[in-house]
Amino acid sequence: MEKSRLGLKRWFVSRWRKPLDGMLVAAIMSIYTLVAFHVPLFSAVVAATEGGWHMALILCSFIILLLVANFMIYGIMLYAMRTVGRVLISLFMLGNAIALYFINSYEVLLTREMMGNIFNTQYSEASSYFSIGAVLYTLLLGVMPSVWLLCRKVNYGKMRRFAVSMLCSILGIITLALVNMGSVLWIDRNAPVIGSLILPWSYVVNSVRYANQQCAAGREAVLLPAVDSISASRDVVVLVIGESARSANFSLYGYERITNPLLESDGVTIFEASASATYTTAGVEAILSHAPSDELYESLPSYLSRAGVYVSWRTTNWGEPSLKVDSYLKAQDIKDRYADADMSYDGILLAGLDEEIAASEADKLLIVLHTSTSHGPTYYKKYPSEFEVFSPVCTTVEMSKADHESLVNAYDNTILYTDYLLHSVIEVLRGVEDRRCAMIYVSDHGESLGEGGLYMHGMPLALAPSEQIDIPFIVWTSEDVSYKSFDAVGHYHVFHSVLGFMGVSTPIYNSSNNIFMTVGTENDVVK
Repeated sequence: MEKSRLGLKRWFVSRWRKPLDGMLVAAIMSIYTLVAFHVPLFSAVVAATEGGWHMALILCSFIILLLVANFMIYGIMLYAMRTVGRVLISLFMLGNAIALYFINSYEVLLTREMMGNIFNTQYSEASSYFSIGAVLYTLLLGVMPSVWLLCRKVNYGKMRRFAVSMLCSILGIITLALVNMGSVLWIDRNAPVIGSLILPWSYVVNSVRYANQQCAAGREAVLLPAVDSISASRDVVVLVIGESARSANFSLYGYERITNPLLESDGVTIFEASASATYTTAGVEAILSHAPSDELYESLPSYLSRAGVYVSWRTTNWGEPSLKVDSYLKAQDIKDRYADADMSYDGILLAGLDEEIAASEADKLLIVLHTSTSHGPTYYKKYPSEFEVFSPVCTTVEMSKADHESLVNAYDNTILYTDYLLHSVIEVLRGVEDRRCAMIYVSDHGESLGEGGLYMHGMPLALAPSEQIDIPFIVWTSEDVSYKSFDAVGHYHVFHSVLGFMGVSTPIYNSSNNIFMTVGTENDVVK
């Protein structure tokens, strides 16, 4: 028995030490990539077809294409880069495992916009996604095949065999393309979904696309035309940028639960509104922009600061464009000034707000509060305990496995806390003397809470459900003003409404995007 065990051990060791053929390794990793990581892709293909022979043709074509294309790419990496190629393929396996976890748990699509979300996620937010499920995905689907690949010896073979393998792969891909010529329209129509589920190339290609976009955006912003004149009235506008707030869960907009008890008694005005994006960086950029454009133009805070308006930016969030303002304070900066302030929640943005307004000698003030109140998946951590009115609440980050009612309860509590924050801003402005005051609240985008199997946000705008697009747009002013009638407003109304309220005259001002019928003091206009 002992001899047989020793013999088996020697056989295993000898087989382990025997170098594997490089093309065989490429084939094994291609098959593994197909089987382990592409069930969501195949499900999407089936869902997007009407069954029958067309579905069978498309599905078989995708299976063969993925096998052949990955074999070719892995083969090139192994033959051309040797050890480095094995390391890169191993990193792909780890990346695939993490990507699959998010796809399965949150129904995300790995588009350029979603990669932007990922790259703009700070550690405090990223850590909220940690779960046992994520660890298991990473270990079983990512680490184990990586260890196998890195520990085995590989015989990379001769150039002739490598060239023949690559030529056959190319011919196979061309053949598949010709066979599927009749499906070009189907592929074009479903490309945003299908392409975002092909691992690892969806996140690799879209990461490069996002990096290129950021490089283009990193150039110096184009300055807007100089301000012609500014009214002499003394004004304060507090612009509150919400995070992941959808109007459907605001009682102001007809939600059956009372999630806005304070605002309902504050005399606010609401507008039906739609977001211009489904992720923070693009949403905030639109809120601060005068119009949609491929050009990088000066943002509202920078523009007004350059015109002599005192501009203060307070944030517990991130993703804003480059700013040139008079004061920029993160939560820690506010905490350093006000030791008693609690950094755990967005209420810290209110610390010393009244003092900052009173201390400013400028006639015009714009104060931006960039909140993070309703960002998932840990909604239950976004508000103090006294705002946990709706219970029980979801405390798991694996939202697809959560009880839907408890998930909605936690989210509704964030809206209840938002109600308190906005009411508190209004109370501060009510105490301001000798100034006209306004508060404008608008969210960067909405949020999915399991409707249609979707969670959170980040879907391509053309595919996004109403939950990720319909947002609150809430306004309060210290004086009675008249509002224009709109069927719906959007992010780009903010820029011109702020200019209109402050009486700022400029060539880029668009009165049709100003929500206010009347603006501040029109007499005694000063340059």
